[in-house]
Amino acid sequence: MAQLLSLLSQSPAQTAEFARLLAPNLVKGDVILLEGHIGGGKTHFARSLIQHLLSSSEDVPSPTFTLVQTYDAPDFEIWHSDLYRLSHPDEVFELGLVDAFTDALCLIEWPDRLGDLAPKSALTLAFSSNETPEHRLIEAQWADQRWDCLPDIINV
Repeated sequence: MAQLLSLLSQSPAQTAEFARLLAPNLVKGDVILLEGHIGGGKTHFARSLIQHLLSSSEDVPSPTFTLVQTYDAPDFEIWHSDLYRLSHPDEVFELGLVDAFTDALCLIEWPDRLGDLAPKSALTLAFSSNETPEHRLIEAQWADQRWDCLPDIINV
């Protein structure tokens, strides 16, 4: 049965704080699907998460044009993907993303482009504007019990 948790982020700093709290709990094989409109906060969240996982400060650009950016964290590789420009789920195989689902931590923007390839064990974070441009409603949804600790991690 799917679980749902809603968070209200009132600033980019609060969104980054959510990423900071989540980061130490992530392991190789985790997949986070980032949903939301353009400018919704997906890349800001991913960038913050990646920066908290790296052992040294590194520039974390959006993968909009490269489709995939990879980073070497101390315990695993991180794949940050933006699938917006894909036109068919089969293109995901060409990127090597399906193998990365088990070999790395994967952050996937525009996961609807995955079609049926989206892992059932993934954590989905849906970002939407709420009240003002700085406010974001972040809805976390999961079916895998691996994510049942999420409410404790983020102190809701």
